[in-house]
Amino acid sequence: MKTTSHQETTAPGQHGAASQAAKPLEFLSFTLGEEEYGIDIQKVQELRGYDAVTRIANAPAFIKGVVNLRGIIVPIIDMRVKLNLSDPSYDQFTVVIVLNIGGRVVGMVVDSVSDVITLAPEQIKDAPQMGSLLDTDYLIGLGTVGERMLILMDIDRLMSSEEMGLIEKAAA
Repeated sequence: MKTTSHQETTAPGQHGAASQAAKPLEFLSFTLGEEEYGIDIQKVQELRGYDAVTRIANAPAFIKGVVNLRGIIVPIIDMRVKLNLSDPSYDQFTVVIVLNIGGRVVGMVVDSVSDVITLAPEQIKDAPQMGSLLDTDYLIGLGTVGERMLILMDIDRLMSSEEMGLIEKAAA
């Protein structure tokens, strides 16, 4: 019946794009050096301690190697190296955030994981434009919670960038 299809399109719980944009967003916060970053919690599959990896010959420096995660070969990216921060050091706080991006599983090494932070849209400010000095393509913006400031990363865009395409070849 036509009334049924009309009812389905106006069913409670379905909202337009405008109300979707106003929803609070959840970010997993982590540290790299002195800075705190955030990524969309929905991209996170699991958190693991840092273990030894199998190196891959001729891989870029930011690809530490691969690990076997329950039968899936997962490339491990060191975010300190990727973002040109100080040399990485690995200790008991070092964490691998296992991400599921577009059906691909990738691990990223960070110094530590803090917590999950919920941000309302008004708490997220655009990343400053720094010209060619800083590549802001991979940033969603800056999130503020009280005195804390999180650098919000567009992890989808970063992990699917052209240079990261090497990961798929290396892990295949």
